[in-house]
Amino acid sequence: MAQEYAMRGYLTDKSDVDSFGVVALEIVSGKSNTSYRLKEECIYLLDWALVLQEKGELMELVDPRLESNYIKEEVLGMINVALLCTNSSPTLRPMMSSVVSMLEGQIAVQKVASCSVFPKDDMKFKAIRTGTNRS
Repeated sequence: MAQEYAMRGYLTDKSDVDSFGVVALEIVSGKSNTSYRLKEECIYLLDWALVLQEKGELMELVDPRLESNYIKEEVLGMINVALLCTNSSPTLRPMMSSVVSMLEGQIAVQKVASCSVFPKDDMKFKAIRTGTNRS
């Protein structure tokens, strides 16, 4: 659910772009957007992706069941497009037509600005990496 909808009840075409970004992350990672561990702890896929982005380890997001059956540049392109789509500011999200053009290789994938809001050694993300979460 797009942040602007969750917080203020606003739905826009950029809300759909956000949803597409989350689904793209789910496809690449093979994991659900939310994973619950223990009773109260919830790990969000987007938060994990942002931590990996900050650490320069976006390839850790890729579903290990894919083994090496993918083209690294295409996967990184998909992840970066997904991160653009899920920008917390709706005005900074691309239009869906631009997303399609980026995925088709017609235009370059814009660089995603990294933001240092998550601790680099957060233990709660280790569970999602090792697959101990419920999908």
